[in-house]
Amino acid sequence: MFVTKKHLSRRTVLRGLGAAVALPFLESMVPAQTPLQNTAARPKARLACIEMVHGAAGSTVEGTEKHLWSPEKVGSDFEMGESLKPLQPLRDYITIISHTDLGPATAYTPAESGGDHFRSSAVYLTGAHPKMTEGADIHLATSIDQLYAQRFGQDTPVPSIQLSIESTDGAGACDYGYSCVYSDTICWASPTSPLPMTRDPRLAFESLFGDGGTAAQRTVRLREKRSILDLVSRDVARLGKDLPASDRDRLSSYLEDVREIERRIQRIEAYNSGGGARQLPNAPLGVPDSFEEHVALMFDLQVLGFQAGITRVSAFKMSRDVCQRIYPESGVKTVFHSASHHGEATDKIAEFAKLNQYHVSKVAAFLEKLKNTPDGDGNLLDHSLVLYGSPMGNSNVHNHIRVPIFLAGHANGTVKGNLHVMAADKTPMSNVLLTIVDKLGMTEQKIGDSTDVFSI
Repeated sequence: MFVTKKHLSRRTVLRGLGAAVALPFLESMVPAQTPLQNTAARPKARLACIEMVHGAAGSTVEGTEKHLWSPEKVGSDFEMGESLKPLQPLRDYITIISHTDLGPATAYTPAESGGDHFRSSAVYLTGAHPKMTEGADIHLATSIDQLYAQRFGQDTPVPSIQLSIESTDGAGACDYGYSCVYSDTICWASPTSPLPMTRDPRLAFESLFGDGGTAAQRTVRLREKRSILDLVSRDVARLGKDLPASDRDRLSSYLEDVREIERRIQRIEAYNSGGGARQLPNAPLGVPDSFEEHVALMFDLQVLGFQAGITRVSAFKMSRDVCQRIYPESGVKTVFHSASHHGEATDKIAEFAKLNQYHVSKVAAFLEKLKNTPDGDGNLLDHSLVLYGSPMGNSNVHNHIRVPIFLAGHANGTVKGNLHVMAADKTPMSNVLLTIVDKLGMTEQKIGDSTDVFSI
């Protein structure tokens, strides 16, 4: 295999009726005597965009002074703010860009006043001001995840995945004269084409691994609780005969990860169909009541999607504006939306900062998994760029000033990490969006209200 330069295609797929399981990167995918940069060992960068609503305690005046989110020092010699402490072990991969404003999320006319909760998510990845309408004549802009998917995701089985935690199936008009779609999704394929977010882990899993066969065949498999891997067992055995031991071990570990996620989904479905009382009675069968369990599943699915090259682009909406959820594991007993309206009281700002830290800790666990997943000549975090943040700043007054954001990953070496950049006052957050697409190899001249890229 290696002497003749024959190698396994990066697009090799294990197939069965109702299943199509892509492979992770294997050494057998590298032709002999070929520079790594010209092989599957140096894959195109992945992009993950994650949104959390309701801003951050660090965007308040007091939070800014106490550096709850934005570090005091710029450069590489900075101390993580209280809300970002979970990222400390990953600081070599972290780039914090502080004090940018998301102006297009504000009201442009008196009629738009009060509608911040119903504009914010739409602006997060577009940097554009949504048209105020309750009808079908919605208008915004293409989001950066879709710009990247349209440019660099068309040769993958799934150009992009869009995931969510809370229900995002609002129809028609929401409050303050806005269509619900503006707060339902952060992904726009065009100014008039919002993309739905998938809340059900089962549907997300099937979109990644269940391509093939008929709907009836997939239904039978689910009813019989058969593993998707049972359907590709012959291909696995046949492929394994030709792989070196190191590749067999990596393939086995990857397939076990796929199987474990499948088991977790099956356990959730079994529990939810048992007739017991649910905290989320209207949620799909595959959605766990536990936020922690749900978030972990969705992040793990993104890792597998990136690892196997099924997709290079993910977007994850971790909550929905005006969320009434309580996160018991955070130690905060106040409803999320209520906690965000802290009245500028010191003790309540501290409580909200604790919630912010809890949410960041879920992202840190995702980043750690990316870092620990081998990928070509490095790991997935080396080959990814992750955006996390909120389109709102101080949620107590619904402003979009000093919005809390950070980047993670090296994006194939284009982003150094371990850096804090402090933007000048009134710098558009869209400059961060423009910087992201620039580092990913795109040549967009402008995103939303952007004016320039950051030097990171």
